[in-house]
Amino acid sequence: MKDVMIYKEYIGSVHYSTEDEIFYGKIEGINDSISYEGSSVSELKSAFEEAVEDYLELCNLNGKEPEKMYKGSFNVRITPELHKQAAQRALIEGKSLNQYVEEAIEQYSAKEQK
Repeated sequence: MKDVMIYKEYIGSVHYSTEDEIFYGKIEGINDSISYEGSSVSELKSAFEEAVEDYLELCNLNGKEPEKMYKGSFNVRITPELHKQAAQRALIEGKSLNQYVEEAIEQYSAKEQK
């Protein structure tokens, strides 16, 4: 699992700069670029939570939706053999390849969240 923090359903990245000797990160999954930093893990966590609160307040003041909008479509590169297997399974199950892949992602994501 990647090093991340979660606060109010927002995900924040966690990085360390050896050159500057500082922890830093940014709020992921939003349309804006909001970063934070701290000299310790506890400072980084506090800075992340403060950044989320400030961002939500700013969005509220400007009447803006804070969440990143996803189109619901994306390209996935897989091996030709896996493509063939998935397409054949989808046919056998009477589904489109899109439905088959969507269900697979839903099942995997639900399993990972437990």
